Amino acid sequence: MSSGYGLIVRFELRDQAAATGFDALVGRTLVGIRQEEGTLAYVVHSVANEPNVRVFYELYRDRSAFEAHEEQPHTRRFLTEREQYLTGLQVTFVEAETGKGPVCE
Repeated sequence: MSSGYGLIVRFELRDQAAATGFDALVGRTLVGIRQEEGTLAYVVHSVANEPNVRVFYELYRDRSAFEAHEEQPHTRRFLTEREQYLTGLQVTFVEAETGKGPVCE
């Protein structure tokens, strides 16, 4: 099995206006993320019955691919601009062990 390095991020947004602004920021950021070779998955989820929550699932080829992602101008801009929309943030780092997907056999 190939190793994969990932994270799950839960964003709690101030209100509906903040959610709208955050979603637009995400859309602009994804343009650059789609060009990153080491980013295997970058999926944004909404949460049933929690309209002001977004959950990201991010999977990178390895830790160095994640670090390269963090240094990209579009990512740096996202990390700075997102703060205006948030009331909470929870990050969980994960490593792929087994299953079905781009890093599992």
